[in-house]
Amino acid sequence: MSHFNIPIFIPHLGCPFQCIFCNQQKITAVKESVSVGEVKKIIDTALQTLPEGAITEVSFFGGSFTAIDKKQQEMYLSVVKPYLKKGLISGVRLSTRPDFIDHSKLEFLSDWGVKTIELGVQSLDDKVLTASGRGYKSETVYKAVQLIRQHHFQLGIQLMVGLPGDDLSADLYTTKETIILKPDMVRIYPTLVINGTPLAAMYREGRYQPLSLKEAIIICMKMYLHFQKEQIKVIRMGLHPEEELTKGNALLAGPFHPSFGELVMQAVFKEQAAFLIKRLLGNNKNLKQLRLFVNSKDLSKLIGNHKNNIRYLKQFFDLDEILITQDPLMARDSVGADCREVLYPRYCSSRSDFIAAYLS
Repeated sequence: MSHFNIPIFIPHLGCPFQCIFCNQQKITAVKESVSVGEVKKIIDTALQTLPEGAITEVSFFGGSFTAIDKKQQEMYLSVVKPYLKKGLISGVRLSTRPDFIDHSKLEFLSDWGVKTIELGVQSLDDKVLTASGRGYKSETVYKAVQLIRQHHFQLGIQLMVGLPGDDLSADLYTTKETIILKPDMVRIYPTLVINGTPLAAMYREGRYQPLSLKEAIIICMKMYLHFQKEQIKVIRMGLHPEEELTKGNALLAGPFHPSFGELVMQAVFKEQAAFLIKRLLGNNKNLKQLRLFVNSKDLSKLIGNHKNNIRYLKQFFDLDEILITQDPLMARDSVGADCREVLYPRYCSSRSDFIAAYLS
């Protein structure tokens, strides 16, 4: 069944201070907190467009919900309550900081119909947390997760790559620690340099260098594969391309792409196809023409933007031709390969096969 979020952005509300990378007003295109009337209007408008029977959550993003004044929390949640009672929505989702989680806050949220809490963890490497001005250490995250689990909420964890002091080793450490926490879902965001942030000043002074787009894709791909191996859903990679972020000079630097998550998935399919082609060529060393097989829903991911994946594979393996067959019998996230003339591939790689080899 399809799942939909109705996003309500509350930029910076509840945040005790500004993290060095954050300017929610630029990221979300919302400059002030929304009123009760605006929340109701957003929900009513969204419900008119959603398919009947869909699992729908009202989602408060952009601030630290549990850190805002309790009366203001009640004000927002009271707008949502009638929709819950009528069965028009299934629950409430919110994002907050790990250092604003305790028993009383969680009991309060449960009473108001909150089902999912997404923690803005960003990293579980203490050096990275300190350099990024988060104001807490990894121990705080572990305690918050334990409390959230005790109160039976769905748990989401939001991570960032490319923060000050970060590197691939720290990102993979954070990934493995996150897996131990067993979240229900994960989001991964590359760090962007947004005007009006302390990070922008560091960048201008030469004290911070953002990841390139290629670097960010590779890191996120590795993290994604670790999570997929453990069957942890990665529900988003990359920021949503809000107009406020992409126009003017809001975005100063960093690995932004409006379809960042798609680029990561294309990188996964490229590596998976390469893994399979190596097996094929191991038994057919003089082969210069071959055929790849893929489910039609995965076609664009295998081919890549502007056929970049096919060009890369041809060059890397010194091939003259790669043909693509859309095979309805191929499982999603699988790739098949064989000689050009073959219509049913003898060499196939499921995602789990590929992950086992790639991460070994």
